[in-house]
Amino acid sequence: MLRDRRLLALLVAETISTTGAQMTWLALPWFVLTTTGSATRTSIVLVAEIVGLALLGLPGGAMLARLGARRTMIVCDSVRAPVVALIPVLYWAGALSFPVLPMVAFGLGAATAPYFAAQKVIVPELLGEDEQLVTKANALLQAATRTTLLAGPVLAGVLIGVIGATSVLLVDAATYVVSALLVAVFVPQREPVEERREDRDIRRGLRFIVRDPLLRVWTFAFAFGDAAWTAFFVAVPVLVISRFGHDPKIAGWLFASFGVGAVVGNVFSYRVLARRFDGLGIFATCIVVQVLPLWMLWLPLSAAGFSVALLLSGIGNGLVNPSLHAIMTLRIPERIRPTVMTTKMVVWALINPLGLVIAGPVLDAFGTTPVLVGFAAVQTLTMGLAALAAVRERGRRLSPAVAAG
Repeated sequence: MLRDRRLLALLVAETISTTGAQMTWLALPWFVLTTTGSATRTSIVLVAEIVGLALLGLPGGAMLARLGARRTMIVCDSVRAPVVALIPVLYWAGALSFPVLPMVAFGLGAATAPYFAAQKVIVPELLGEDEQLVTKANALLQAATRTTLLAGPVLAGVLIGVIGATSVLLVDAATYVVSALLVAVFVPQREPVEERREDRDIRRGLRFIVRDPLLRVWTFAFAFGDAAWTAFFVAVPVLVISRFGHDPKIAGWLFASFGVGAVVGNVFSYRVLARRFDGLGIFATCIVVQVLPLWMLWLPLSAAGFSVALLLSGIGNGLVNPSLHAIMTLRIPERIRPTVMTTKMVVWALINPLGLVIAGPVLDAFGTTPVLVGFAAVQTLTMGLAALAAVRERGRRLSPAVAAG
């Protein structure tokens, strides 16, 4: 598959772009936390970005349907570059007050919403509707982007200490420019699938999700599960500062541990699981590998102990994600795929800030332990429900075959 120049260019573009985004994910909260001393203010900035995702997700879906995945990704990266660059420019000009940061974060989220949906749509646009082929391509893309969980935070942790958090944001802006150029030059344009006007209505997307026995569980389970992950991510800088000193390299190391595990899981999924097992079975069986290590995080571990727990959880995440994304994408008819994908993104963006709204005040008042316990509990509940839905759907798929036999 790597001989396909289209897919290779997409892999490189997303790796570069997402590495920069992962650097920002550490650099921006670190900047806010160290300059204000407030986890609540840090949460406000991150919430603003997610609110941008939610409020402008629907217009972004219409843009995706009209332009197609390739053009949408180019437009979004072309917008995100100057938006991210605005933070260091204003800081160096002495014009960066705290109220500006949520506004910039909101703009970044608004440009990111259609990009996320386009990431899911572009693979079948390039390779067709075969589930095994799309799963293998997703495994490659996941491995490439998950590698950024290793490179991005580690690089950010080093660069924050060398050039400062604001300069790291400028590097991130440059990655968006490079990504847009790669997609524009090497990924061919395919005309968007013709839609009826009603296919662009969010109510059409919501009806499809609610009526589908798998998607109605997975959409909300993953949204609440990701809200818990967001709470954990905002807790990491607080954890490092409170337990391990003001060392951004340790924060980068912890994020990178999950990334290393995810890459290992993606490689095993690509080499073994995708060829031998169906996606629903993979998810139902392997999701426990992601969840169980999270219960170690609230213990008084060393930095190395936290790293091992996140490494193991990352392996589980890498095992299930390629099949998960292939199933969720191909389950949606191509004609309404942009609308449904965008609707899912809006649902996610409406639910995700709950983790930040809760985590910020709890971190300020009680420290990291309640957040880490809640994180493990929510992940266990949501992923358990998702696994149960996968088992039921797999049973529905097998029933006709058993009856015919």
